[in-house]
Amino acid sequence: MSDLLWQKPGVKVDARIQAFLAGEDVILDREFFLFDIEASRAHAEGLQQIGILAADELDGIRRELATLAEDYRAGHFVLDERFEDGHSAIESRLIERLGDAGRRIHTGRSRNDQILVATRLWLKDRLARVAALCRESAEIALARAEAESTLPLPGYTHLQRAVVSSCGMWWAAWAEGFIDDALRAQQTLAWVDANPLGSAAGYGVNLPLAREHTTQALGFGRMQVSAAYAQLSRGKFEMAAIEALSSALLDLRRLAWDLSLFTSAEFGFVKLPSEYTTGSSIMPNKRNPDVIELMRATYAAAAAARTEIEQLLSLPSGYHRDLQFSKGAIFHAFGRGLGALELLPDLLRNLEWKPDAMRAALDPSMYATDLAVDLARQGMPFRDAYKQAADPARWAQGDPDASLAARVSPGAAADLRLDVLRARCEALG
Repeated sequence: MSDLLWQKPGVKVDARIQAFLAGEDVILDREFFLFDIEASRAHAEGLQQIGILAADELDGIRRELATLAEDYRAGHFVLDERFEDGHSAIESRLIERLGDAGRRIHTGRSRNDQILVATRLWLKDRLARVAALCRESAEIALARAEAESTLPLPGYTHLQRAVVSSCGMWWAAWAEGFIDDALRAQQTLAWVDANPLGSAAGYGVNLPLAREHTTQALGFGRMQVSAAYAQLSRGKFEMAAIEALSSALLDLRRLAWDLSLFTSAEFGFVKLPSEYTTGSSIMPNKRNPDVIELMRATYAAAAAARTEIEQLLSLPSGYHRDLQFSKGAIFHAFGRGLGALELLPDLLRNLEWKPDAMRAALDPSMYATDLAVDLARQGMPFRDAYKQAADPARWAQGDPDASLAARVSPGAAADLRLDVLRARCEALG
């Protein structure tokens, strides 16, 4: 490992202790590295504005940071155990290439606000992707709801046959769910969109830092004003981002459960795209819905990550090294979560219904609720109508198309209000 930024003459460094302190930090910082480079550029520009850096020094720093980013993308520069973390790697590179100009880059900042700004930039990028994937999934669901609005599908409660439903209702439900998820991701992004750079270690510095410039240069919506709150907010905004991701993953989990059931031989309602299934290592007859089963499991990673960060936050004000462990949690949550959400749109586009099996599952009992409502509409008190409709002797095989056409309450099969949902989807921007 290169010399530590904080190492002073006479201070002994124990390799075992340092390995424990560093942990996986330098590996995890690969996720943040390009954002850290971008924040360093903005910070350098601010230092030049207040006279800490000369114009030619800023030009050199900009050039070397751009080269470092290119080298990193191309694999020519590797963030590895030579460095304590990503922040020290950037500073070491600048010192190596620029000498004193590189030694000035850390003026007015701490690794505390460096990690805060890199984390917020990273989360903004990920939350934008969550929102985009949820909107794409909602758009596909809306299109299929319109195309398949009258295709009968058994409706279940408690996993028991309940009433005649439709594919249009099924698709509309997921459309509205993913619209809500996209909106939540966007709202959380707007909340995270505050610039902590310039708060240093949580107490500011005795320099008139150009915080307004770095806010604008890094594309933040506002400046996080209080230097002390910048540290207090750590963990809090990561949990909020994970909760927004979790909202989408909860819907994905329930959708995956439906498909797990519907693709079984006992239901036989859905055929999955072949690439979303795998074979058995021993049973030649099997095609397993492994992809949707792992989609179903993905929420667990987000829930675990949120719990891990929450448990870290039993802390007084100010920075504490405990917070280092929050990085791995968000990477794990968003890595798994976005991996699953990336596969969702094509799954929704390409799954196929099996209408004959769906109609065959509509037994006479599923029209009992229609009968009770019809009797009530004719003037019979509903509780009396309910009792009469509960008598199996009154059940007969109904017409699913007629049942769906009669379901005229707003949001039901005959009045899906897809135009309302489409307007909400388009408003997401």
